[in-house]
Amino acid sequence: MSNRLPLLQPDSMDQSQRRLYEEITAPPRANGPFRIMYDDGALAGPFNALLHSPAIGNAVQALGAALRFGGTLPDRTRELVICAVAVALEAEYEWYAHSRVALAVGVTAAELDQLRAGVLPESASGCESAALLFTGALLREASIPDAVHAQTLEYLGHQGIVELTVLVGYYRTLAGLLAVADAPIPADPVSQ
Repeated sequence: MSNRLPLLQPDSMDQSQRRLYEEITAPPRANGPFRIMYDDGALAGPFNALLHSPAIGNAVQALGAALRFGGTLPDRTRELVICAVAVALEAEYEWYAHSRVALAVGVTAAELDQLRAGVLPESASGCESAALLFTGALLREASIPDAVHAQTLEYLGHQGIVELTVLVGYYRTLAGLLAVADAPIPADPVSQ
């Protein structure tokens, strides 16, 4: 297993790391369809990286929790966007994690296959298509074309555009942490 950042064990953490660890491993995140922890208690994916800078890590995990569990984007839209970011940035842990969440919220395997191939899913709703086009523009360009902005605004409004932009930025940040840490996908991705 490759990981450039030492995997921190719960019994060796300082107080601030331990508080962050407990925040990350608590529900609702801990009850999801993907593995966030190894059998020895060390955190998987980007979560171990966050423990190495607890003050920043706490802010990052709180933002992630707000986006996933308190945001206003429809679940399918949110997960399609996260999976699109994972594909564009080659963030395999994010794909591993959020393709499972996507399936749990009604995204089909065929839609995930299309996304992974870099194709807008044929069955995407107008809202989902607009969000995915907006996401693609955010990831590729320095600005959002007026037509893409107008289409996304029609479906999501100003609040949704702000949330969508932060969602893409958040998962871009996690993809960076995963790349820097060279964090692997858990060897046993099904059990938790």
